[in-house]
Order: sequence, then C-alpha cells, then structure tokens
Amino acid sequence: MNEFKEQLLLRIFISESEKIGAVTAFEYIVNKAKEDGISGVIVLKGMMGFGSHRVIHSSKLLDLSTDLPVVIELVDSDEAIEKFISALRGVMKSGTATLERVRVIKFE
Repeated sequence: MNEFKEQLLLRIFISESEKIGAVTAFEYIVNKAKEDGISGVIVLKGMMGFGSHRVIHSSKLLDLSTDLPVVIELVDSDEAIEKFISALRGVMKSGTATLERVRVIKFE
C-alpha cells in the first residue's frame, strides 16, 4: 500500500514572456529545479488570466496573445523548496508564488 508523505508545493504564477537572462523564466525554473534535484516540476499554460497589472491575457483566436499566464508547480521537502525560493529571489523580476503543504502519493 502507498503511504502519504508530507511535502511543500510551490506554485509560481508568471507570464510566458518573462525572461531570466536569455531564456524564458519557466525554462530557467525547470532547469534550475532539475539541477537542484527537486522531486517534481510541471509548467502549465493558462488560457486566460490577469495579474497585478490587471491586464487580461487570453488565448482567444482574435487576441493572439503571446503573453499568456503560466503556472509552475514544484513539489519537494520543506528544506529543498525553501532553498529553491531563496535562489529565485535573486533572479525573478516579477510574479507571484504560493506555498502549501500537500500529501504526496507515489505510485511505484
């Protein structure tokens, strides 16, 4: 039987056009997470949304927005996620993040 393991879920909300250096922020975050040994990460592209500037971005055909919302979710131990957040503070120019405790189930 699979057991639950308590970990942290870091959810980062940014725009797909956000850059860190020469790459998109979501690419940077995924590569950094892999480099740091984070247990899991996924990038989800939103169909519609707005952030602190209150400008709606949409994937509707007539809008042809190239700046859609992106959500990046990372799951790992408290220590690993807190260390990862510290590393991002030095490079992120915008965005919002949330943290929540989750119960992780691994199907192995």
